[in-house]
Amino acid sequence: MSSQAPPNQVRAELLAMGLTAALILLADQATKALVVSSIDVGGRVQLLGDLLALWHVRNAGAAFSLFQGGQEFFLVVTLLAFGMLIYFHRAFRGRGLLLHVVLGLVLGGTLGNLLDRLRLGYVTDFVSMGIGDLRWPTYNVADASIVVGILALVGYLTFGDQARGEARA
Repeated sequence: MSSQAPPNQVRAELLAMGLTAALILLADQATKALVVSSIDVGGRVQLLGDLLALWHVRNAGAAFSLFQGGQEFFLVVTLLAFGMLIYFHRAFRGRGLLLHVVLGLVLGGTLGNLLDRLRLGYVTDFVSMGIGDLRWPTYNVADASIVVGILALVGYLTFGDQARGEARA
């Protein structure tokens, strides 16, 4: 059972989660600072023609510039996300470092955007992908980290956890 994981393994998993979160938070804040210091709000720098650009925008909404406004709502959602991360960390004790790295991706991204919301009242987004007016919503390192982490977690819960259950049976 996961709650009976050896203390050294639990510490290693917590360390993996914490280090991953710290690296994501650092990368997120560093890239946002670079964009803020290099590109005026609304300014764009083409990287791969129209396909990929840096576009400095201020996002008062959720990830990928969705649901503008409602800072209080997003702070409550962030607190719920922290609660879920604590739950998953406890529920996944003893299941390996990689799973806790995935949790660290979500934690680091959540912290990165929370820090912006508390400090600035908005989140700095800057990655713009698409063709012409058909564009993916602009995002940042924190958003990408959260999405990759959640997709990996869903994949694990859908496929990896079933394989673990079959191995136990």
